[in-house]
Amino acid sequence: MSGLLCPADEAGVVEAVRAAVADRAPLAVEGHGTKRASLRPVQAARGLSTRALAGITLYKPQEMVLSARAGTPIPEIEAALAERGQMLIGEPPDFSTLMGTTAPATLGGIVGANLTGPRRIFASGATRDHVLGVRAVTGHAEVVRSGGRVHKDVTGLDLRKLLAGSHGTLGILTEITLKVLPRAETQATLAIAVESLAQGVAALSAGLGSPFGVTGAALLPEGDAQHGLAGPTALLRLEDFFEFLPHRSSALRALLERFGTVTMLEAEASAALWRGVRDAVPLGAVGEEEAVWRLSVRPQAGPAVAAALRQAFGARLLLDWGGGLVWAA
Repeated sequence: MSGLLCPADEAGVVEAVRAAVADRAPLAVEGHGTKRASLRPVQAARGLSTRALAGITLYKPQEMVLSARAGTPIPEIEAALAERGQMLIGEPPDFSTLMGTTAPATLGGIVGANLTGPRRIFASGATRDHVLGVRAVTGHAEVVRSGGRVHKDVTGLDLRKLLAGSHGTLGILTEITLKVLPRAETQATLAIAVESLAQGVAALSAGLGSPFGVTGAALLPEGDAQHGLAGPTALLRLEDFFEFLPHRSSALRALLERFGTVTMLEAEASAALWRGVRDAVPLGAVGEEEAVWRLSVRPQAGPAVAAALRQAFGARLLLDWGGGLVWAA
């Protein structure tokens, strides 16, 4: 690329696209470039970054709605929400270590790639399911708007879900409105020592099928030495009020003891463990010579896919989403 354009406002984005159209020059769209190493390399004469389009434009805690420009760093948004005891529903991952970058992910990048963390398996769904509205610039240098700033908005075509996950190929997101949720008072993780990946996924399925509201279900094939977990370990997370969590965790523990020895990780230890799962830290430091695969499969097929990758490549593995998301390095 000959240069990186950083428009300061939406009008600047329109002008950059209009100039690119006139010159028949492809544009590579990014925020801070934290996902540049993912997917295939983009060959473009120019790059356009939304990093200068930053800042929260609307936040109504009582209505649980937040709007921000596409280049707003995710940590900035999370900090603003934390002050009011709220959180981003999609639990967006931070792949800076995995991708070898230091800049934080932006809201536009997370929505544009439709990246969702461990809470994907809960009733909250994927990141695109929490997008209430977007503003974007099309490849014809036209500004379009889809959705709005309220929870019930069915105006027009639902382009917001089409743009979420399109990686900037269908339009350049300039502003995004999300619904947010209250943050749980505390959390705990039940770690089950299992004999095999198949048994681990069976334990995760039992937990997810229980009435106890599991918000995270992952499998560490090699355990986690930092948290004293050795060998294949199934992880199930519960989040709730302080007064309710002990009963739910005890009941879930009784249900899962048939799968193996159960260890309880509480509060901060649990949060740290799931940050690692969210960011794919258990894969280990990944060098430039290694390939990383993120495969979405049926949860029941996860153990077989993981075993095949291990046998063929000696891959390091991590399974999330109840076994339905297989990471391999």
